[in-house]
Amino acid sequence: MCPDDTTYDESAHVVTAFLRHRSEVLCLRRSDAVGTYRGQWCGVSGFAEGDPDEQVRAEIREETGLEADAVSLVRSGRPVAFEDPALEREWVVHPYLFDCETREVELSEEHDAFAWVSPTELLEGVGDDRETVPKLWTAYERVAPTVRSIAADGDHGAAYLSVRALEVVRDRAGLLVAERAEFGVDPEGERDELAELAGRLLEARPSMAVLRNRVNRAMAEADVNEGSGTGAPSVLESALSGIDRALSADEDAARNAAERLSGSVATLSRSGTVLEALREGTPDRVYVAESRPAREGIAVAERLAAAIDGAVTVHTDAAAAHVLASEPIDRVVVGADTVLPDGSVVNKTGTRGLAIAADREGIPVSVVAATDKVSTREDVNLESGDRVAVYDGDATVDVLNPTFDVTPADCVTEVVTERGALEPAEIEAVAEELRGLEGWRDDGGTTDRNASEE
Repeated sequence: MCPDDTTYDESAHVVTAFLRHRSEVLCLRRSDAVGTYRGQWCGVSGFAEGDPDEQVRAEIREETGLEADAVSLVRSGRPVAFEDPALEREWVVHPYLFDCETREVELSEEHDAFAWVSPTELLEGVGDDRETVPKLWTAYERVAPTVRSIAADGDHGAAYLSVRALEVVRDRAGLLVAERAEFGVDPEGERDELAELAGRLLEARPSMAVLRNRVNRAMAEADVNEGSGTGAPSVLESALSGIDRALSADEDAARNAAERLSGSVATLSRSGTVLEALREGTPDRVYVAESRPAREGIAVAERLAAAIDGAVTVHTDAAAAHVLASEPIDRVVVGADTVLPDGSVVNKTGTRGLAIAADREGIPVSVVAATDKVSTREDVNLESGDRVAVYDGDATVDVLNPTFDVTPADCVTEVVTERGALEPAEIEAVAEELRGLEGWRDDGGTTDRNASEE
């Protein structure tokens, strides 16, 4: 977490970046070439000689070889200030979290080893007990996902946020395991605290069935885990396995969808699973609706243009029906925020219009979604966006800015999942399977099961 120079001002400001890939973070071991904390593990770090926001990107490039387009900033956190009596120095650490598209890094001479690990392994008593530089976990906590950050996130899709929710459970369970050495073992108290946290996550994004199903599975499996002990260790184990399962399911769904993506394809919004499917598929051309008001479709088009051999065309949302009628489009492919038991699909506003227009033109509509996105409930709570994104003038007018709409099941050709393609009629069986995960709240959870009803 601290740089290698041994001459300091009275208070030394440094940056520390946590690079996250597949829910693990990059840890670097400080080499003998540095002046402090040799042999200890840290994040990407260096002196904040100027603007920390600029310096952190320079350190990432210098210490890992990763260029700016390989990482994306998730969030920065409040600085961590502490004194190291042995060095008679006060550090002020500016923490950052970046998502990273690759695990391949090139180390500078400042480090002699690296590892991608669960952040909980930064805690003493959890994982391989790597000795870390001081306050590394505290710095991570300042940028780690929280219930609040998940509730406020308007930039990412449901699958992404469901994994972040599992990370919240994982991190808290890991901390409780580490605290056993100081506070003793209290499985029932740990279980109650984690159940309360899981309940708040369920309520954070009530329209996202995938978040609910994946948190429910982690808590339900923790109750039946054997060999890991009860309380926090069981939840930690189930959260870690749940993250791996979720990431694999999303990747397998994308891979199955990619097999269908040839010729000309139309899409909208920003689904990470759809984006991966288009990257793996062989489309000749992709038409992307701009997806107002946030226009996240533009970012998708830009990423596709750099990733696929086919051509990419963007168009206004209002032109979607016209594009389907006038261009030689072979398939519509969209993601899903939630798939209802009757096979209808909740997704970014505009999906309904696109699917109805496709049905009119006889174009098949493929929805790409892991089975965890199937809702166990018939009703749905549709979120709305900020009114000023639509109108910020002074006239006395009402504003509608629905974030999601519902596409009827008869306008959906198939739902492509990690299990293969499911017809709408097969979705109810998946919903019933997922309902079996909800019993953990009746078996000892501290929150009301009905609190997160859609």
